[in-house]
Amino acid sequence: MKLMLQPGEGPTSIIKAINNAKTSIEIMIFRFDRSEIERALANAVKRGVFVHALVAHSNHAGEDGLRNLEMRLLAAGVNVARTSSDLVRYHGKMMIVDRRELYVLAFNLTYLDIERSRSFGVATTNPKLVHEAVRLFEADAKRLVYEPAQPCLVVSPANARKQLSAFIKGARKELLIYDPTVSDPVMIRLLEERAMAGVEVKIIGRLARRRDVLPSRKLHRLRLHARAIVRDHCDAFIGSQSLREIELDGRREVGIIFRDRRIVHRLVETFREDWEVAGKAQEQKKKNEAAAAERVAKKVAKAVVKELPPATPVLEAAMEEIAHIPIDLSAAEVEETVKDAVKEAVKEALTEVVQDVVEGAGESGPAPSEGGLRRRGHPRMQTEALTPVQ
Repeated sequence: MKLMLQPGEGPTSIIKAINNAKTSIEIMIFRFDRSEIERALANAVKRGVFVHALVAHSNHAGEDGLRNLEMRLLAAGVNVARTSSDLVRYHGKMMIVDRRELYVLAFNLTYLDIERSRSFGVATTNPKLVHEAVRLFEADAKRLVYEPAQPCLVVSPANARKQLSAFIKGARKELLIYDPTVSDPVMIRLLEERAMAGVEVKIIGRLARRRDVLPSRKLHRLRLHARAIVRDHCDAFIGSQSLREIELDGRREVGIIFRDRRIVHRLVETFREDWEVAGKAQEQKKKNEAAAAERVAKKVAKAVVKELPPATPVLEAAMEEIAHIPIDLSAAEVEETVKDAVKEAVKEALTEVVQDVVEGAGESGPAPSEGGLRRRGHPRMQTEALTPVQ
């Protein structure tokens, strides 16, 4: 087996495979903007290779781009078919060369995915997997129902939920997960169960429902486009499907489960490096946020102090009210009590102000400056000053 790690390796492996093709190339396309790969396909046709491209019926970019690609491929002599519209989306990325080598990709053949994103692809010559991929390609090209026969070829919606559930349940020590969005409730519950059973689960990506037992971190510097799971440092899954309900049950996605010590080791090393870098970036972000909050707090405190009325008349009036009560008050006790009362009153007043300002900043721009806070003249800030000593 061969691993394709992005970024860093570019389209070299794909172009080499196309250039070495002798009889046929069957390729699924969802997004495509690499002109050198397009030229390689056209050159393969000129060499007498039968090239069959299965182009998705839609993607987020719209129909025009796919239609233009279809026209260019047809002009180059490529046999082009469009996927059916029976599924929400045909998102799988797969290529079969000479019906003896299978490429399963988590990335599209685009500049963004190959050069600027963390993603993976794997190539295998396993005859059973190649044959199953051919069955899938032919079914989708002819718009026939696909019935899975090989559990290691993970196909949504045919068998993905079943196979990935079993893969997760089989973990005994560790699950390392790359996934832009983990949101399927059943899959999250399975991950939680494994974590509670002592399996170390780490997610690089976004977890829709935050759980303490499922630590997650955001990939730093690179865009995350990988969908991969490494289990117990022995087995791995690489494919196009996230652990999302729509990608498991409503779209055509393609992945592969395999055991290859060399590739798994490289995936683990890459994950650990990405996890460590993400952790450092996360800590730095917290420090930056704390420093920014401290600067805001100091400015707000100055604004609050300037808005407060003189404290002496209030304190004198309060002392006169309790003068007839036979109690002993020291200056220190009064000072401490007043401080606590002021803190509580200011905290209560500022809670509402900060909430309003933060929400307003989210809707219309950055938070107002210190002067802006004073000019706003929030009613609670104008009326609440010192609370008399009780």
